[in-house]
Amino acid sequence: MRLRGITCAAAGLLLAVTTACTGGDGGTTPETGPATTGAAEAPSPRGSSPSPAPVDPVSLPALMRREHTGSGLRLGDVLDRTSAYTRYAVTYQANGLTVSGIMNIPEGEGPFPALVLAHGYIDPDVYFSGQGMPREQDRLARSGYVVLHTDYRNHARSDDDPDNDVNLRLGYTEDVIGAALALRDSGRPEIDGDRIGLFGRSMGGGVVYNTLVVAPGLFDAAVAYAPVSARPQENIDHFQRPDGDPIVSEIEERHGTPEEDPAFWRGVSPLTYADRLTEPLLIQHGTADDTCPLTWSREAARVFQEAGKDVELRTVAGEGHTFGPRWAAEMDATEAFFERHLR
Repeated sequence: MRLRGITCAAAGLLLAVTTACTGGDGGTTPETGPATTGAAEAPSPRGSSPSPAPVDPVSLPALMRREHTGSGLRLGDVLDRTSAYTRYAVTYQANGLTVSGIMNIPEGEGPFPALVLAHGYIDPDVYFSGQGMPREQDRLARSGYVVLHTDYRNHARSDDDPDNDVNLRLGYTEDVIGAALALRDSGRPEIDGDRIGLFGRSMGGGVVYNTLVVAPGLFDAAVAYAPVSARPQENIDHFQRPDGDPIVSEIEERHGTPEEDPAFWRGVSPLTYADRLTEPLLIQHGTADDTCPLTWSREAARVFQEAGKDVELRTVAGEGHTFGPRWAAEMDATEAFFERHLR
């Protein structure tokens, strides 16, 4: 692992996933950014130290500058025992909030490499702890990984963040970064804090993008399944606006539209900061995905690759958004990828 005990920062996209939507061409010119926070330095008086220019507090640069914390990993009730692993209810602290989740700990002698799982969009009103990636949780634990599936703030037993939706759900990526820091801080003998990977699907795939550009070096490798767009305005137009989601008008009232304030919308896209990515990333996306268009993943992979990053896009012929017949084969590829980088 390249960085240990680092101060990390996080951001998240507005990434609301619904069902059954049509494909489309991204049609926009990708933007790559500098390998810094992307915020300019303000001129300073002669003889004084330069001060960073102010940035919008709802932005990736603002969260890059933030000192993030993750600690207090607590194992609660045993939810299940199998011959391969034990499943626990857990909580941890992330930037002052309590976040709930589940953790699968393999049987046998550790320490084991760990994976943080970032689930896709599920209405928080119906979500239950650990929902969203049950197949992946089970298989990866059976393969010898500690699996920490975060519920995110506003979900299950996690603390509330009332501004999270109007602020483009930035907090979800803070919760993921807090999970990694809490794993390192836990001191548990089963967990190898020097080997941590990140795995997200759908909305969680967008959280993966943001985590990698905001906190380079925090994870050793990452996988995104069927991710949403790396441009938040595309997710709004694709998922929320057609459904008449009232939060859209609140977002645009507070932050402006892309036409009114293009700088704001560039500042919340991880493609603007593609140069910051340092970890290998595998993106897997089905060619028949009618929820998240494959063009979104093609654009993200192209922008990261043009920035010289180790990013592979694996297209899965005939598969839809949830991966059905090819799921096992794609998990083989996922495990092989994590094996190369975490074992």
